Formats: sequence, C-alpha cells, structure tokens
Amino acid sequence: MNATARKARRNRLLAFLFFLPEARRIRVERWLRGRDEASRLANADVVIVSFGKSGRTWLRVMLSRYYQLAFGIPEQLLMGFSNYHRLHSEIPRIFFTHDNYIKDYTGEVDSKASFYEKKVVLLVRNPKDVVVSLYFQWMHRMRPEKMNLNQFPPQGAKVAPYEFVMDPNRGLPRIIEFLNLWARESPRVEQLLIVRYEDMRKDTAGALARILAFVEDRPVDEAAVAEAVEYASVENMRKLEESSAFERSGGRMRPGKQGDPDSYKVRRAKVGGYKDYFSETETAAIDEIVQKSLSPLFGYDGPGLPRPEALDPV
Repeated sequence: MNATARKARRNRLLAFLFFLPEARRIRVERWLRGRDEASRLANADVVIVSFGKSGRTWLRVMLSRYYQLAFGIPEQLLMGFSNYHRLHSEIPRIFFTHDNYIKDYTGEVDSKASFYEKKVVLLVRNPKDVVVSLYFQWMHRMRPEKMNLNQFPPQGAKVAPYEFVMDPNRGLPRIIEFLNLWARESPRVEQLLIVRYEDMRKDTAGALARILAFVEDRPVDEAAVAEAVEYASVENMRKLEESSAFERSGGRMRPGKQGDPDSYKVRRAKVGGYKDYFSETETAAIDEIVQKSLSPLFGYDGPGLPRPEALDPV
C-alpha cells in the first residue's frame, strides 16, 4: 500500500471517531500512524532514522539522484519507501522515518527493539541547530493537524525562538531525549551506521559513498555519487523547490510561502547557525543544556567521555 492509500485509509477510520474526546482521538491517530510505520519498518531492507530537521531531505535527494542515474528513474520522482524498488528490484526498500509514532503502536517507549535486527543509518545533527530549524518549520510549514498531533503550539501562537527552544515537549529537551535513547540502545542494533550532518557538509561525496557502501551489496558508482552531490547542492535544491520539481512526490519539497526563505524546506543549511537568533546569555544557557545532558556518543559538546569506536560514525 502506497503512502496516499495509507493516508486515505487512516483518514476514513478517523472520520468514524469524530465523537471521541480530542485527547483520545490523538492517541488513536498516533496508534494508526505507528501501525503503518511498524509495517514499513518490518518490510524495509534499510532504515534511515533521524529527528526532524536533521538533513533527511538532503540525503533523500542525493540517494534519489544516485538511483535515478544508475537505473534510469524519472528525475521528478523522489524516493519513497518502495517506489524505486517496485521499478527495479535491485534497489533496496529504504524506510525514512523520524521515529515519531512506532512506539505508540508497539509500546516500546524505552527501547528500539523493532530496529535491532535492521540495517539502520542514524542521521544526527547538532540539536541546537535542529531546534532552530524546527522553530521555522512550525512557524511557516507545519499543518495545524500536525501541530496538534505532536504537541506543538497552535497555529498563530506568539512564541519567541528562545521560548520554543526551552519547551520540554517540542524543544531542545525533547531532541536530547530522542538522541540519548538512541545512544543507549545503539549497542543492541546489529547493523548501525551513525552519520553526522556536519560531517556530511565537510565531505559530502565521502559521506554519501559510505552510506551507499553500507546500504548496498555492490561497488559504489563514484561518478554517480559526484553527480548526486552536485545535484543536491543547497543552491540547486532551492531551485528545485521553487520550481516544484518533485511534483509527483507530494508537498515535502515546496516552499511554505513563495519568496520567503524561512518558509523553504531548504532554508539555510548552516552549521552553528543557531547563534544568530539568541543573545549571549540565551546562547550560553542553550550550550549548557547540551553540554550537561546530551550523550557524548555524537560529539556535540557532551561530557568529555570517549566516543565508542565500534560505531565508527561518519
């Protein structure tokens, strides 16, 4: 079942539950979404996990372009879960997930047991930059129903960036909680590659080649990697977004408001850009939270403990 069919089925079921109290209806919707995600996870050859605003779309575009070049897939078709696999069985079924809802279905609140036997790419980004990007996502791109479903402030609410960052439900504490759980569970995942967004920015071709070597069971086409990297440059992705180049892949690559750079899916792609939005005192408080709370596994200002070499992040 494709994404459109899954969404239509879920909406039909929810339509019959309009009489439920809002909190109960939200729990049901999260369970239904979790069931859909758990099904795709079970059938995936590879899973790419990331908290929102960690560079997933960038990686998806690069992988899409790589397989387009290798198998002659139309440029306008962005990689989904199994759409490329249906066109060419040699292409793995890659499940992209923000890992938002699976626990609502499985009950695995404090573990990643459903991922243990999967080949997992964990894409991470400095949570300080993630939370600022998430703020602009909420401001300009997020649908009201998603705000409600995921405990974001309602549409039109007046929330300053620092207030949003400190929100325990959707701000920096929530991102750190997500990353820390994955850090604790990482030794139990049989095949895991940790990829840092910042390292992808430093050596994009090298990072993409390494991801493909982990995903694939055949040699990586270096020429296709180079072209995929060029295709997914920040400048070109903004042009693709402005022109609705991926019109066959839904609204994930459309600006929230034409001409407003803060409403674009590809916004700034800047490492350390969070500092541009806060005073020195606010920046220091944000830095302190990350330094004190975040697992050292990812190398983002955490306590000075060694990073486990076995995971060998990009």
